[in-house]
Amino acid sequence: MSDSTDTSGPTTGAPGGGGAGSVAVHLDGITKRFPGVVANDDVDLRVERGTVHALLGENGAGKTTLMNVLYGLYEPSEGRVVVDGDPREFDSPRDAIDAGVGMIHQHFMLVDPMTVTENITLGNEPERLFGLAVDRDRAREAVVDLSERYGFDVDPDARIEDVGVGVQQRVEILKALYRGADVLILDEPTAVLTPQEVEELFGVFEELTAQGKTIIFITHKLREAMTAADDITVLRGGENVGTLDAADATRERLAELMVGREVLLDVDRAAATPGETVLDVRELVVGDTRGVRAVDDVSLSVREGEVFGIAGVDGNGQAELVEAVAGLRDADAGSVHLDGTDVTDTSRRDRVDAGMAYVPEDRQERGLVMDFDLVSNGLLGSQHARPFAENGRIDWERAREHAEEIVAEYDVRPADVDALAESLSGGNQQKFVVGREFARDPRLVVASHPTRGVDVGSTEFIHDRISELRSDGRAVLLVSSKLDEVQSLSDRLAVIYEGSFVDVVDPEAVTEEQLGLLMAGERPDADVSVEEVSR
Repeated sequence: MSDSTDTSGPTTGAPGGGGAGSVAVHLDGITKRFPGVVANDDVDLRVERGTVHALLGENGAGKTTLMNVLYGLYEPSEGRVVVDGDPREFDSPRDAIDAGVGMIHQHFMLVDPMTVTENITLGNEPERLFGLAVDRDRAREAVVDLSERYGFDVDPDARIEDVGVGVQQRVEILKALYRGADVLILDEPTAVLTPQEVEELFGVFEELTAQGKTIIFITHKLREAMTAADDITVLRGGENVGTLDAADATRERLAELMVGREVLLDVDRAAATPGETVLDVRELVVGDTRGVRAVDDVSLSVREGEVFGIAGVDGNGQAELVEAVAGLRDADAGSVHLDGTDVTDTSRRDRVDAGMAYVPEDRQERGLVMDFDLVSNGLLGSQHARPFAENGRIDWERAREHAEEIVAEYDVRPADVDALAESLSGGNQQKFVVGREFARDPRLVVASHPTRGVDVGSTEFIHDRISELRSDGRAVLLVSSKLDEVQSLSDRLAVIYEGSFVDVVDPEAVTEEQLGLLMAGERPDADVSVEEVSR
């Protein structure tokens, strides 16, 4: 990145003030403290106008906190926010918006029953009849003009509940632009998109920067940062550990900055030698919390020495499928067999006793008791059985040793088994849950997003453990929203869309483009199937 300094004020040039090469945003020595935690520590960040700047780091690195300071959601403990050369003090997002800063959050803030136009103009509607009514025609015209100006293909009359997540994201961007944003912050913008939608989003970035807008996007995905950004700043432990020109960055260098040591990014595995079927799911039908069918007639099998992966955009039934297999949600129809025994109607405890380990999608709701210490959490699912219990009495000394072994092997921090689960960061909570479940000596591991929120180094470690389980003849059912993860670890890969498997493919042969089409419910031109999918 260049050595640009703050300008004394807006200059002529790109729209929104500031010429080419000027600094749109300077976060100058930002420190943000919470009780007992320093989330940002003297962070200096410069973002040049008309560029895309990636803010890279693992969960807990301080990325979102830093951007919440820029957006006025948090007031910095120390340091100053400079926008277009002017020091600013934001008491609320309204102040940031007035200064030309908009933020699109990871979870969209749209009103589903309302139209695209109504959502974009909400709170800022053009008025008629002396302010007594909304001028709907002018509102629609403003949205159409805005969409055409930035090349967005958005139907102004469509209801939000009827459009896909990619369109909803564009509506959020248009909403910020309608309010005058020149700097756009996007928090993990690709989390719910297919590969094709990600590519389209990056095309939107190009359109916006070509017209002088400035993009800051938060991510933990190395390839995305390198593909979409002009510059990449890496945060680790709340500190800025480096800013690189994206053209000169490598995955290895970025991973090293994120973790603080060299990281092996590729999974090295021997060819699979699958054995007998361990998990057999037949014609499973599962409803969601509203009673709507979320899993529709799904069949799958996982064999010894095999990783069976499931890919798909979040919300397409994979969560309900996994919970039904793990015994946390009742199936409406179909069956689940473990080593030939029907466990469809058995309890979660019975499935643990039968050799099933489970890494849940939501570690705090399903994986841990947050106000228990790690010794007690290490017992969960095993508190009734040897070697931790006998004749109804728990061996707390053995339980402590077990927790200490997990903490040591999985580098859980702080390394204090008396610490409450709620005191750990999300990534350390995840490492503890993964360690506990993998230590069960399971026949089957059901792992839902096993590396969510952990750093690159810990991800490498967990991937190695999954590969070791496979090599030891265990069966693994893996669900992940990370395509590179599920492709590199799986021997067979199912793609789920609206509750059904679209296809089961060879993860080494299928392309990202073909996967993206399948994730959107479409068939690629080439046949990529490796087995028949029941409909």
